[in-house]
Amino acid sequence: MGKVFILGGLRTPIVVAGTKFKRVRPEIFGAEVLRALLKKFSLARVDEVICGNAVGTGGNIARLMTLTAGLDVSTAALTVDRQCASGAASIAIGYAKISAGLADVIIAGGAESSSLQPLKVYHKNDYRHALTAADGIEGGYRNAQFSPDEFDALAMLKGAQRVADAEDITRDEMDARALTSHQRAAASTEILREYIVEVAGVAEDTGIKKNITRRLLERAPLPLGVGTKISAGNACRVNDGAAFVVLASERFVRENFLTPAAQIVDVATCGVNPLESPRGAQIVADKLLTRNHLTYADLAAIEFNEAFAVINVMFERAHPNLVDRFNRLGGALAYGHPYGASGAILAIHLLASLKNFGGELGLLSIAGGGGVGESILLRTQKRPT
Repeated sequence: MGKVFILGGLRTPIVVAGTKFKRVRPEIFGAEVLRALLKKFSLARVDEVICGNAVGTGGNIARLMTLTAGLDVSTAALTVDRQCASGAASIAIGYAKISAGLADVIIAGGAESSSLQPLKVYHKNDYRHALTAADGIEGGYRNAQFSPDEFDALAMLKGAQRVADAEDITRDEMDARALTSHQRAAASTEILREYIVEVAGVAEDTGIKKNITRRLLERAPLPLGVGTKISAGNACRVNDGAAFVVLASERFVRENFLTPAAQIVDVATCGVNPLESPRGAQIVADKLLTRNHLTYADLAAIEFNEAFAVINVMFERAHPNLVDRFNRLGGALAYGHPYGASGAILAIHLLASLKNFGGELGLLSIAGGGGVGESILLRTQKRPT
C-alpha cells in the first residue's frame, strides 16, 4: 500500500440555492475549480477526476466536467453518489486507487447545484407514481427514497428529529450551536480566501449571517410543525458549489519535489440506521479512530458536516473539552450544504485549520442520506525524504 498525499484543494464560493448560481450548471462551476487546480499545481496530466454528485441530472457529470475544463480526453472520470457523503467518498476512492498503484494523480471532490436539481417522474408501473406529485406533476419527485421503511420527502428532517428526541436534545441547545457556527464562519473569511475560486463574479460565501442572534434563531420556522425541534435555523440550507482536492502518489511528490499539504492516513465508511442518519458522522469517525488506535484528544482539528445541529450537540456532549477543535472555522449551518461537494469542503477546511492553527492530525466526518457515514484521517506532512 503506497502513501497518498493531498497537494491542496480549492472550492467555489458556497452559494444559497436559487441566487447567484441559479443559472450556472454544476459542470460549469466545477470546471472552473478543475482549471484553477491544474494551474495552481502545474499539473501536466491527471489520471482521473472523481466527482461526488447527489441531485444532478445523471450521465456521469464528472466526465462532462472534465471535458468542459479542457483536460485531455484520455483523462478518466467517475461520478459518485453516496448522497451527502459523496465528496468524501470520492476522495476515499481516489486514495484507494493511488494507494493500490493504479494512478499517480487524481482530482477528487464534488459539485452540486440544488438550484438546478431536476424534477423527476416515477414510471407509471412504479407504485410510487401514484403517491407523488411534485410541482403538481403526477409521479413527480425531487427527493429519492433512502429507506425501505420510509417514503417521505422530509425523511432527512424527520431523522434529525428522531435523534434529537432519542438523545433528549433541546431546540435551545441546537440553536446555540447554529449561532456559534455563523460566528466562527464570519471570523474565518480571510483564512479561507486563498481556497476560493471566483465564479460568475462571486468570490465570497453567501450564506453566512454575520449579524445573526439567538432571538432570530428562536423565530426560525419549524418545517415539521409545532412542537418539533428542527428549525430552518438549526438545520443547514441547500446550496450550490463545488470543491476538489489533488491527490498524488509518493512517487509523484518525490519526482516533482513537492511539499504536500497532508498525507491521508486512513479512510472509513459505515452504515447506520437509515431512520437516524445523522448518527453516521459520529459512528464512522469512532470506527476510524479505533482502527488507528487514536482518540479524539489526539486530533488537532475536527471537521464534521453540520447538516443538522443535533450532530454538533452529540459531539460536544461526548467531548466537551474538544469544542475549540471542532469545526473551528464554522460549518454547514453557516456556509450551507451543497450535498455532493460537502465532503471535499470539509477536507479543504480541515487543511486550512491545520495550517492556520497548527497541529499534526485532523479528521473529517460526514453522514449521508440512507444511513451512511464517511470519515478521513489526515496528517500534515513535509516533503518525503
